[in-house]
Amino acid sequence: MDGARFAASGPARALAAALLSLALLSACGGSGREAASGTPSRTATPVATPSGASSGTPQDPTTPASAPPPASGTGTATPRPVRAAVYFLHDGKLSAAPRTVTGPATAAAALRALLAGPNGVERGHDRATAIPSGTALRSLAVHDRVATVDLSGRYDDAPGASADARLAQVVFTATRFPGVERVRFRVDGRPAAGLGPAAGGRPLGRGDFEDLSPAVLVESPLLGDTVTAPLRVHGTANTFEAEFRLRVSDGSGRAVADVRVAATSGSGTRGTFDVTVPYRAAGGPGPGTLTAYVLSAEDGHRIVLDTVPLTLAR
Repeated sequence: MDGARFAASGPARALAAALLSLALLSACGGSGREAASGTPSRTATPVATPSGASSGTPQDPTTPASAPPPASGTGTATPRPVRAAVYFLHDGKLSAAPRTVTGPATAAAALRALLAGPNGVERGHDRATAIPSGTALRSLAVHDRVATVDLSGRYDDAPGASADARLAQVVFTATRFPGVERVRFRVDGRPAAGLGPAAGGRPLGRGDFEDLSPAVLVESPLLGDTVTAPLRVHGTANTFEAEFRLRVSDGSGRAVADVRVAATSGSGTRGTFDVTVPYRAAGGPGPGTLTAYVLSAEDGHRIVLDTVPLTLAR
């Protein structure tokens, strides 16, 4: 009888152990199959961190710094509209214009918007493009802060047009994004051969086009923006002794603000500026203009360096 009880107790103990193991697995929230499969947990893919951003916060290198972050846990950015800028030509110099594009591939979307050319309002304010109509973006890849831009052959088909201007428009539009510092050009999948400084595949940056940059390049506000007082203005400048003036005028041309600005450098070296301009305009919202200018050393008249049409809100 004691032997029978001992024989029966072996299977009983095995069953009890199995039941205990199953209970422990259930308490851990899984059946054990996922852990055994080796499938990694779903996490966001790290990308290059723009300068000035926290090194612990992965960001899309072609997403503007002001763009909202990806939805938590998805691993990819949720498509959403973000504000970008494209660069056209105004009196032969580069000038920024706003665009709303859909993320997360914001740099590619901004370049496509650039290739589409200026809209009617921008053409009405003398914005133009040197990029041939019909040019298409074939691909865009960013590595080590260099964007490789592959454009269709139409980009290289503009006899008499400035190759430098075409290149500069793309370079300034791409480098508006914090993860891009320079651009390497390809045409129909091959290194650009007939595009001046882009020949040979050398990446180009903004510094390669100083002769196409206005002495004061206003990066914000952008053409057509509705602004409120005080007005924040920032951009780059290369003026004598780094000084110039900003004037805000209403629709009648009356000055509602006129301030002196000092950039971080000048006299041959491009610097940056970021200032707040108080202004007071009477009446309701209406048209206005932001003008960057210097005073002539000869007779004191205004030499206009850049203008940005705005809507002044009160």
